[in-house]
Amino acid sequence: MDATWCARMSRRGKVLIIGAAGRMGAALARRYARNREVIPFRREHLDVLKPENVRPALEKNDFDAVIYTAGITNVDECETNPRGATLCNTETPRAIAQVCAERGARFIHVSTDYVFKGDDPAPRKETDIAEPINVYGRSKLEGERAVLAVSPEFLVLRVSWLFGPDKTSFPDMILKRAMESDHVEAIADKHSCPTYSEDLTEWIEPLLDNPAARGILHLANSGASSWQAYGQTVLDLAAKTGFKLRTNIVQPISRSTFPGFKAVRPEFTSFDTSKFRQLTGITPRPWEEALEEYLIKKFALFQVESAELR
Repeated sequence: MDATWCARMSRRGKVLIIGAAGRMGAALARRYARNREVIPFRREHLDVLKPENVRPALEKNDFDAVIYTAGITNVDECETNPRGATLCNTETPRAIAQVCAERGARFIHVSTDYVFKGDDPAPRKETDIAEPINVYGRSKLEGERAVLAVSPEFLVLRVSWLFGPDKTSFPDMILKRAMESDHVEAIADKHSCPTYSEDLTEWIEPLLDNPAARGILHLANSGASSWQAYGQTVLDLAAKTGFKLRTNIVQPISRSTFPGFKAVRPEFTSFDTSKFRQLTGITPRPWEEALEEYLIKKFALFQVESAELR
């Protein structure tokens, strides 16, 4: 498989992206369309809750690599629908891996920081034991294992707290609340690594062509934060950028008192990304720097939209 795949990817081969309407998939499709042929798969092309449809859907296309960014990522939805979580987070990745192995194609499967128990504040390494504490984390861990059981040459990327322009995320929600209300709160006892989707697409591209990029790899912007500190940084940067806010403070609350959670969340799931740095020579920039860039772009778009409404 290695020789076939390397020859294909050296020619900037065709990349099929499953989940191309999502926050990460859309960013990947947009970037890679600049210098590769991209086949974007959305829900109408493949229902990821039906792994039996994977083979007929993929066999209609000529591709050299597949990136799977889809699945149920709503943690509470997985808790109430474990069967659906297993289908799209475990069985569909397994089916994709089998087709890719038969074709000699590259497969990159996207996983999560929620595979960890979260009881240790030290940044997690790829070699650390994964012990998920909710249905979502278990379904994603089983998906990782299923993919790598088909071929250890495939790549599993664990990412965390993704934000970007293609779908509403945590910074957007915090900013909206602060523009509309004088009270904003966020959980203070939950820590991980905010990650900018535009940065992520840049980091993944060299991994497509690198046969040494296999197994499990942690990928995130540098630094970690609690949700509350993350939200506070959003408001600090938003005020600096020019957004008109009704409050500049994000009040801390606890996971235990948050009424909306059905699933238990791990407390500490930040990443050690030294393996990625050693593999590529790339040092991910701090998440605060990436967030500021995102908010500046968002403010420019906000001004354009406001002018059009006047």
